[in-house]
Amino acid sequence: MGPVLAGVLQLVALIGALAVVYVPLGNHIAKVYTSDKHLRVEKWIYKAIGANPEAAMRWPAYLRGVLAFSAVGVLFLYLLQRLQGVLPGSLGFASIDPDQAFNTAVSFVTNTNWQSYYGEQAMGHVVQTGGLAVQNFVSAAVGMAVAVALVRGFARSRTGELGNFWADLVRGVVRILVPLAFVGALVLVACGALQNFSGIHEVGQFMGGSQEWNGGAVASQEAIKELGTNGGGYFNANSAHPFENPTPFTNLFEIFLILVIPFSMTRAFGVMVGSVKQGYAILATMATIWVGFVALMMWTEFAHHGTAFDVAGGAYEGKEVRFGVGGSSIFAVSTTLTSTGAVDSFHSSFTGLGGGIAMLGMMLGEIAPGGVGSGLYGMLIMAIIAVFIAGLMVGRTPEYLGKKIGTREIKFAACYILVTPALVLILTAFAMALPTPVNSLTNSGAHGFSEILYAYTSAANNNGSAFAGLNADTQWFNTTLGIAMLLGRFLPMVFVLALAGSLAEQKPVPVTAGTLRTDKPMYSGLLVGTIIIITGLTYFPALALGPLAEGLA
Repeated sequence: MGPVLAGVLQLVALIGALAVVYVPLGNHIAKVYTSDKHLRVEKWIYKAIGANPEAAMRWPAYLRGVLAFSAVGVLFLYLLQRLQGVLPGSLGFASIDPDQAFNTAVSFVTNTNWQSYYGEQAMGHVVQTGGLAVQNFVSAAVGMAVAVALVRGFARSRTGELGNFWADLVRGVVRILVPLAFVGALVLVACGALQNFSGIHEVGQFMGGSQEWNGGAVASQEAIKELGTNGGGYFNANSAHPFENPTPFTNLFEIFLILVIPFSMTRAFGVMVGSVKQGYAILATMATIWVGFVALMMWTEFAHHGTAFDVAGGAYEGKEVRFGVGGSSIFAVSTTLTSTGAVDSFHSSFTGLGGGIAMLGMMLGEIAPGGVGSGLYGMLIMAIIAVFIAGLMVGRTPEYLGKKIGTREIKFAACYILVTPALVLILTAFAMALPTPVNSLTNSGAHGFSEILYAYTSAANNNGSAFAGLNADTQWFNTTLGIAMLLGRFLPMVFVLALAGSLAEQKPVPVTAGTLRTDKPMYSGLLVGTIIIITGLTYFPALALGPLAEGLA
């Protein structure tokens, strides 16, 4: 079997697996967030944190819950790292420096999971399991809660109430993430992933020095890392490490975990707004972009531009031979079109255009299918923009799902799509203009520029992957990337929840002959075009200086 055919068959198998679970998982997610009953364990949690799950919240109260919970998470994780040296289970590792502790705490709480450290050489069992793994669950649940709040804004009328943040948070963890992660961890352990709490072992002598490995609860963290679109690896090599990702099957399974909730949430959206066709329209948009990006990535990485590529069968530099070019291409697109950031190959070693495709996936806003929760609300924002553009073309007040998109709503949507590009481009410009940050570059020229552009794109979009050639463990990058992660996560949430509150207060608009049908293929095509055009107009100059210049050289 040729490598191209192997890659295509993996893609087909992945699509089939996602199709099988789409309806049941989507229906389950919708049921979780619409049920009026609380499980016993959930009641214990509410009592422990002092929350009233029955209290209805308007958008300011919902936002305060999101921000307060996240602030406590940042503080707790920061202190846990700073105290690591005196905690049991630290494996002898010292406490983390203040700037790196800040960066890491912000990274995991914002669902970014950017890592400027070597996981197996810096974090002990307590920080890994009691800190980082816990945030993998709750940060994903926060994103799902915000997405559900926006969906309720479309589904409800004449009320500003969006539900209860604490109930949505707890249900997302208890009823969705924990059960799925448990099953995922069992599969990974059965296939050879590591799961223990052993110490550091010397495994051999290499080049005059010793090679040491430490164990850990790797499989359980790997499962929620992918399932919650987190991405932080137990080891520096991330999902290219055989302890995290042992075989080609686990590689495909981990891609499945990355995509399964974001795609299935479109079904939950359709069920909750009372029209599964609307969910299918959003699904079609996401799937079209995802499949298109996978095809482009495979083409760039399999293209034979010289004798070495002809012999190897593709661009193999920086890729695991266990997974091949096909598996690595699917993984790279899936992890950058979601907010995962896990890697099974080094994106810096991709061809110039291949690296640009990975970067462009994040620049789209990671909405195809995007992160857990964040992908859905990001796509719904773009759906509102597309409806507004269609309304301008026909001279009619735009409507979406029975709600008028007026001046207030479009301002919230516009602010949402402007925040992240502003962070990326401004911080990249500062890093390139100042004398100190560029000292962290491994490469010069277009590729060196791409390293910095990729870093800020990854941080502001809460992705967490890196081009792997940038030394980001400096005070400048730890601080500025941390700020980009914070603002890139929570400023958009402000506009999403404000928009949800505005929509929930409206009364439904009756469907007429002039209403744009947003459940038809034509609208999905309009939505795809809107996403590509907006992103292209925003980022094309920066892409032209980096990956495009390198790829066309």
